[in-house]
Amino acid sequence: MIKQIYKYRFLLKEIVRKNIKLQYRNSILGVFWTFLQPLLTTLVLVLVFSRIFGKDSSAVLNYPVYLLCGRLLYEFYTQSTKRAMHSIVHSASVIKKVYIPKYIYPLSNVISTFVTFLISLTVLVVFITYFQLFSDNPVNLTFYAFFAFVPIIILFLLCVGVGLILSVLEVFFKDVEYLYDVFCMLIFYFTPIFYNVKQLNLNNPLVLRAMMANPLYSIVSMFRSCVLFGEMWHWSWFWYSLGFSVFCIIVGTLAFWKNQDKFILHI
Repeated sequence: MIKQIYKYRFLLKEIVRKNIKLQYRNSILGVFWTFLQPLLTTLVLVLVFSRIFGKDSSAVLNYPVYLLCGRLLYEFYTQSTKRAMHSIVHSASVIKKVYIPKYIYPLSNVISTFVTFLISLTVLVVFITYFQLFSDNPVNLTFYAFFAFVPIIILFLLCVGVGLILSVLEVFFKDVEYLYDVFCMLIFYFTPIFYNVKQLNLNNPLVLRAMMANPLYSIVSMFRSCVLFGEMWHWSWFWYSLGFSVFCIIVGTLAFWKNQDKFILHI
């Protein structure tokens, strides 16, 4: 598979470029929506939740930046995995006519979403710059901010693994699309995006363990530790999220490899 990825690298590049262009082809602002959409969403969420979850400065250092960190990573996860899930079914006409390694389709959708995600990170830079210059509650920027790429890479690996698994399931079980929407909603509330776990005062250890079992919990916490709190992450977050992501890639690759020849019978 690695050899085929290298062999078809130019095709992969073109499909990624096509996906990015098609995403904004009927939009007046075009790629600028990659910047504008997370900005507007964050402003709305700040207005809604800041009076509830943003008051305790001991739990949340800078609520708008805190919220944006979680929101950007969550949006990348959901968008990339959902596009990867539909990639085989939506490419049925091409798959039936031309031979292309089928894993190219989910992989290209994850990569194209990753590119737009990297562009959207400029919103985070703008927020941090603003609060550093004009706010009495600036972000605690240290050299640990340079390690922020680590949780981003782990998140990318997680999206590739989950995307491969979902793309296989979607071919054989169409109901996966609707079940995954519910699952993403559950993940949203089980990931500390707009709240801090310390503020919830959870007395049930099982609920807390269930939240920490979510790999996005560890990835988002690692990212905030570097960007917002200016400190090194807990290594338990690193090993758990990395192990979970690698496990998903292994399962997704095996499932895809064993079932890819059956796709044409079901799409």
